[in-house]
Amino acid sequence: MKLAYRNRLHFRATTALVAALSLTAALPASAAADHSLDRYYRQSPAWKSCVRNAEDTPGKQLDALGARCAAVKVPPDYTHPGGRTISVAVAVIPATDRAHRIGALVVNEGGPGDPAIDYLTTRHTALKKVAARFDLVGIDPRFVGRNAPLECRWPTSTYMRAAGVDRADFLRMTAFQRGLAAKCRRNAGDLLPYASSRNAARDMDVVRGVLGRRRISYLGISYGTYLGEVYTAMFPGRTDRVVFDGVHEPRHLAPWAEYGTEQANENALRHWATWAATDNAAYGLGSTADAVLATVDRVQAAAVRKPLVVGTYKLDRHAVPLLMYGVLGEDLRQTDQDIAVMVRTLKRAAETGRAEPDPGLAELLPSLFTGQDSAYGSTQTAYLCADTPGPRDPEVFWRAVEHSRAHHPLFGPLFNDITPCAFWTRPPERPTVVDNDVPALLVNSTGDPRVLYSEAQAMHTRWPSSRLLTVRNSDRHAVYGLTYANACVNDTVNTYLASGRLPSADLTCTGG
Repeated sequence: MKLAYRNRLHFRATTALVAALSLTAALPASAAADHSLDRYYRQSPAWKSCVRNAEDTPGKQLDALGARCAAVKVPPDYTHPGGRTISVAVAVIPATDRAHRIGALVVNEGGPGDPAIDYLTTRHTALKKVAARFDLVGIDPRFVGRNAPLECRWPTSTYMRAAGVDRADFLRMTAFQRGLAAKCRRNAGDLLPYASSRNAARDMDVVRGVLGRRRISYLGISYGTYLGEVYTAMFPGRTDRVVFDGVHEPRHLAPWAEYGTEQANENALRHWATWAATDNAAYGLGSTADAVLATVDRVQAAAVRKPLVVGTYKLDRHAVPLLMYGVLGEDLRQTDQDIAVMVRTLKRAAETGRAEPDPGLAELLPSLFTGQDSAYGSTQTAYLCADTPGPRDPEVFWRAVEHSRAHHPLFGPLFNDITPCAFWTRPPERPTVVDNDVPALLVNSTGDPRVLYSEAQAMHTRWPSSRLLTVRNSDRHAVYGLTYANACVNDTVNTYLASGRLPSADLTCTGG
């Protein structure tokens, strides 16, 4: 789940790409596990420009790299493949070093709900010379990105809210979550049974078949690691080189997605507070880490007494912890500055009764408190409720909130609060049991506030053939790529993808 500030972000196809995509016809019937699905695996979609309209900057960037895009048909319900179909958007940036081409590398950016296609050029750049040897594939999972959306018409982009300070607050949030679930049943009930990681994995295998590949390599970020785990369990032997960055351990996803991350988030918040204290003259939040954290506590206490007015928005006791959580996980100087500016704005609102939003809040608040990104939250929740349905008794959540509040008063009521999944229609399938072993490179920072480092360690134990790349002294969630730009991490990942050989032993990099 990604709330941190992040930019949401015409050439003809090369002869080489056209040749690569024509391999579909050579795919043997045995590639499809179920012969009733052959028509999906054997389809020949229409590959075309990735540009959708004049404002489609990612599409223009893809076309500039020679990419082509297509809509691949899949059944919404794989138990009835002869019925209606939906489309899954796919983009391919072709390998340019055809003599040394390794194969297809599929990328999933996480979320669940984050598009892959719009960030594909960034991944291509991070791969450096290795990119020339892969057909780089972005698949927007069903209902995500360039696909037809699953739209519940929510007044928010996320169900996450803190439980508040007492029983009355919790009951208010219970009603809020029940209402979100009801909106999904009313407005998207025909699609809810088909939004799941198991179906996304099935779609990914159809794309593998359409591309004419017996095996695919895979780069999964955050939730994308879970999707990769599900894929390897459902389709064993169909992966080549596998990289997981920000590693989920499947059993830890239950009973709800952020459960157990309170201390890691408090550590990340203190790390930021230590930095903010070094420039008290600029931000006025305190000259020590403890003083800065005391400012955060006063902001939350003020929101409990009376909602903070920021622009046209009222930020109450349920919202302020969400804002603090939402901006953690980047571990960059620019993000530290953004957080300090945001807290300064909230402090001003707490002290004077009103503040105008800073640029970060101006971007974040409409997403959190209007319906402009409803489809994102709707789809993300549909996946989570299918994959990790969790308890259905509100009292389970209430007890968890009260237990956590004593030790983690800011984040405990947020991460243990009730979710719409308690009121969701029961999913048609059980979550996937991941009990296989796959050679893979697992990457995680020790201070990751989104996915605990202990999850990466547990997954490493579960997959003894894997290697674990540990990034110490970092609170970053997802460390591979251009944003964090850690040369040790990037070089290790790229070397593995190029050679196919895992390191002989686990490795450690230093954050920064």
